[in-house]
Amino acid sequence: MSNSHPLRSLTSVSEIDHLHLLSEHLGALVSSEEYSDVTFVVEGKCFPAHRVILASRCQYFRAMLYNGMKESQHQAEVSLEDTQAEAFSMLLQYLYTGRVSLSVAREDVLLDFLGLAHRYGLQALEDSTCEFLRTALNTQNVCLVYDVASLYSLGGLTQACCTYMDRQAPEVLASDGFLTLSKNALLAVVRRDSFASTEREIFQALCRWCRHNADNEAAAQEVMSAVRLPLMSLMEMLNVVRPSGLLSPDNLLDAIQTRSESRDMDLNYRGMLIPEENIATMKHGAQVVKGELKSALLDGDTQNYDLDHGFSRHPIEEDGHGRAGLQIKLGQPSIINHIRLLLWDLDSRSYCYYVEVSMDELDWVRVVDHSKYLCRSWQNLFFPARVCRYVRIVGTHNTVNKVFHLVAFECMFTQRPYILEKGLLVPNRNVATIACGASVIEGVSRSRNALLNGDTSNYDWDSGYTCHQLGSGAIVIQLAQPYMLDSLRLLLWDCDNRTYSYYIELSTNQQVWTKVVDRTKLACRSWQTLVFDRHPASFVRIVGTHNTSNEVGRDEQAQEVFHCVHFECPAQLDIEVKEGSPGTDPTAAGSESQQPLFQPQSSTQVPPQMPIRLSSSSSSTSSSSHSHHQ
Repeated sequence: MSNSHPLRSLTSVSEIDHLHLLSEHLGALVSSEEYSDVTFVVEGKCFPAHRVILASRCQYFRAMLYNGMKESQHQAEVSLEDTQAEAFSMLLQYLYTGRVSLSVAREDVLLDFLGLAHRYGLQALEDSTCEFLRTALNTQNVCLVYDVASLYSLGGLTQACCTYMDRQAPEVLASDGFLTLSKNALLAVVRRDSFASTEREIFQALCRWCRHNADNEAAAQEVMSAVRLPLMSLMEMLNVVRPSGLLSPDNLLDAIQTRSESRDMDLNYRGMLIPEENIATMKHGAQVVKGELKSALLDGDTQNYDLDHGFSRHPIEEDGHGRAGLQIKLGQPSIINHIRLLLWDLDSRSYCYYVEVSMDELDWVRVVDHSKYLCRSWQNLFFPARVCRYVRIVGTHNTVNKVFHLVAFECMFTQRPYILEKGLLVPNRNVATIACGASVIEGVSRSRNALLNGDTSNYDWDSGYTCHQLGSGAIVIQLAQPYMLDSLRLLLWDCDNRTYSYYIELSTNQQVWTKVVDRTKLACRSWQTLVFDRHPASFVRIVGTHNTSNEVGRDEQAQEVFHCVHFECPAQLDIEVKEGSPGTDPTAAGSESQQPLFQPQSSTQVPPQMPIRLSSSSSSTSSSSHSHHQ
């Protein structure tokens, strides 16, 4: 065999991994006096140890055992206060071997072990112990775990405990562990809007806590202030609260006055909080209680619907009041701030509507008002968080007939950040997409909605753009719902060196338009990033006013066309495009231009003209051939 070719062994053979042997051999030294040079005394029990191992594994022990003080002396004896022997034994096992079994430890030992991991700065061990505790929570231990997690500021474990207690509130209130909560931990729990129990149950549990901690009257007074008395009935205040003697008559009178003088929805209700999960499902006990064809609304099917089935509906009343409407009753009072609706969208019709929430079906609060805006397809609605039991969707207008049709309804609490201005969403991503329900309702293209498909590379002389005749018509995009917009981005057709002039208007109803961009005096080409003062908009109208290729004179009538390849709103500024500086186009003084994405084509090629055999969608306000729909 030639020496010029080294042996090539398989990785599994060439790499030796005997970590299990290392762990086993070091584990044999745990609490062994052999080679030990330091002894820890915990609750009167001695633990021989090896300072070099501890120092190499833990910064805390490195500082303790090699600091030149008495603990660093050979065969030093170190007493550890406020430490449980069983927990310290587990800690040594982990430091020597990297392993420890949590499932066999008692709960009190496990919490002391967590405390040692926190005290000695063993972050990986602390995280792993917290992760195990999250899986082991139950009604008997959750209060104890929460107290410890709060003490050590363990955010993840604290939140896990809160979530568990919120969803099992009545059982937690009745547990013995509830009585062991510290005052601060107790108040943090019961003051949560999401601690979903009746106020009577909370009051009775707090009475038990006060009797259990009878030596602290000041604490009892503060604890009882957490009871939301106005949420209790008059009979409960008189027959349950007053006999306890824990709240003064003035407290009761103030609560009665608040309840009698306040709107029901202004009371500080509690509700179930289930983040990022649709609670308008049969699984969560939701049901449609008002409307026609109720069964379709909550079945989760957003694909199979047509002219005859797959939606719920209600007749639209002339006065727009909600005596009709579609009404959903949630399984229990819940905290929500996000609703998704799918409006029937198999033709070009649009709807107007509003959404209200209530706790008692009598006092309703409007959380979304799109009664003056034309909307279509999917509606992503956000509003300040509310506790409610009922949700009502009331249609006020249909551009085709007098019926409001809703295919799907979802509601939840979301932790995703969002910005509202004047009740409308300020989007941070492109909402002019087919997936978001946007549509090109005016303009000519070989492919419907080519302007919104996100393709900014595949276009040429014949396809990949949307256009309109100069001096006649425009390109109009309808967004699914009204947004507050402050930027847009266009890609003008740029396969040669032509430039365009144009302006852009916004509207919420296609009747009143506001001009936000005016580039009629500028020569523009390729990418256009446009920023303006924020305006509400459901419709965007792009009107071309000039195309320099018309000056060639080949076929003036055919060439008087404005071409746009791509549209987005708001402008996705995190996506870089090639844009030049304003005023560099030599064909027009004081003009604004951008760098082309492609090299200019040969002058012998014919510039794009109005395509033949093209489809052009009509305005959403026009009548549909299905005006008799349902």
